[in-house]
Amino acid sequence: MEYCLTADFHTHTRYSHGKGTIEQNVLMALQKGLKKIAITDHGFNHFGFGMGISDIDRMRREIDGLRKKYRDIEILFGVEANLTSLDGDIDIPEEYINAFDIILMGFHKAVVPFSAKDGWQLFAKNMLYPILPLHDKERVRHDNTMAMVFAMERYPIHTITHPGAKIDIDTAILARNARKHNVFLEINSYHGFMTVDYVRTAMKQGACFVINSDAHRPEQVGEVSKGIMIAREAGLPPDRIANSKDFSQ
Repeated sequence: MEYCLTADFHTHTRYSHGKGTIEQNVLMALQKGLKKIAITDHGFNHFGFGMGISDIDRMRREIDGLRKKYRDIEILFGVEANLTSLDGDIDIPEEYINAFDIILMGFHKAVVPFSAKDGWQLFAKNMLYPILPLHDKERVRHDNTMAMVFAMERYPIHTITHPGAKIDIDTAILARNARKHNVFLEINSYHGFMTVDYVRTAMKQGACFVINSDAHRPEQVGEVSKGIMIAREAGLPPDRIANSKDFSQ
């Protein structure tokens, strides 16, 4: 099965914990023959790595300038927001939701939770997950999944990043709701998630996908060979992949 990917919707820069500039990411995307790239640095509650509110205007101006300079590629200003509560809160203040062209959302451990309760229920319990009793693990897994579902219901999320990589989830429930809300599930070439089994489970629920690099260095932009390998092994048709030229939805 052949895949022709035309975009990379998940790349980081120095504005979070990437190593390059926005322009360096754009130049690498052009070199790889991509037609579209999203700059998606970490959300504001990410310890030590998150972009700052003051970065929004600066990044927007920089991207607007690059759009005029490089007219053969579409450059999107995005963010990889963090899930911060069991109720589906994310770390983008409401007044800044419309500041971005694209919003990705995932779970990361080093994040300021929405509340002390969420710090325990969503973050501490997942850190303790390997040693929890079986019945607690089942509850945590359900809570993790529903938190992501609530986020999809509340916000204009484009993609759930690396589902399953940081916390346990019920793939079938997540995929069914992603389909309902027109949200893509990411096959992340940096982390190797979704796994082949996750992709197969999500496919049965009608989900659509995106294969991204999650680049942290400019040279990693467009490097999606691991993601393509997972998609191919899972038997994922190219017309179910949002950044494929064959995407049919």
